[in-house]
Amino acid sequence: MMAAAVAPAALTAGETDTLDLPTDSRVPGGIAILGLGTGDTSPGAVYFGQYRAPVVHTASGWRAVVGIPLATLPGRRSARLISAASNAPTRDLPFYVVAKGYAEQKLTVEPRKVDPLPEDLKRIEVETARTEKALSTYSEDLVPTWHWTAPVPGERSSSFGLRRVFNGQSRNPHSGMDIAAATGAPIHSPADGRVVDTGNFFFNGNTVFVDHGQGVLTLYCHLSRIDVKPGDTVKAGQVLGLVGATGRVTGPHLHWGVAVNRAMVDPALFLK
Repeated sequence: MMAAAVAPAALTAGETDTLDLPTDSRVPGGIAILGLGTGDTSPGAVYFGQYRAPVVHTASGWRAVVGIPLATLPGRRSARLISAASNAPTRDLPFYVVAKGYAEQKLTVEPRKVDPLPEDLKRIEVETARTEKALSTYSEDLVPTWHWTAPVPGERSSSFGLRRVFNGQSRNPHSGMDIAAATGAPIHSPADGRVVDTGNFFFNGNTVFVDHGQGVLTLYCHLSRIDVKPGDTVKAGQVLGLVGATGRVTGPHLHWGVAVNRAMVDPALFLK
């Protein structure tokens, strides 16, 4: 049983926590911090859609950290709390998503990276399944931290959420942060975690996926070299690999992605 009544789902204006959490930004590609009440034991599991979100205990109560997919339309949305008490009903956690206008970016790349050959499509199908499996990971034995340092210093050469046009053809919005850096620059893990997959992907080039716990994952794309392997435990600051220009790129840089309950969210919300 919960030790106290459940509070309203949304933090009130001006409310603060002593624990540093990501920035609350209720837009497509953002994060909603939802209040779950107080008590000594976890109130239960929180889901947004089919994916489980982190639940965090802070000095002022329990909080769910809910990632909002880029494709989410503005309006009233709802996560759900499945109570730890077996006889308690599932409860809706409503919040509102507001629109955010993302800019458009036009790029020219190798034609095959826009119109893949039939053999490329077979490879892409396999890699898409691998990516989905990695980013859907939920590990209860790992506890995420929340305020990070960028994995490589450098100018953010394109922003999260850009509507991308490759060779005149529209493609999915940019779901990570691009950081301009020279080939061979070391890429550091921003937090403790465990490597769940690595490999060379058609679009992303050499890629590393790191699980930080409770549905929080990061990915690093276009590397020139990978220095870790699946199953490795990594510490904050550990080198994962080197910046490169593999995959669909116009030059060397790091594409850094952050997923929370499988939603790709703006990495800037995690930076100090």
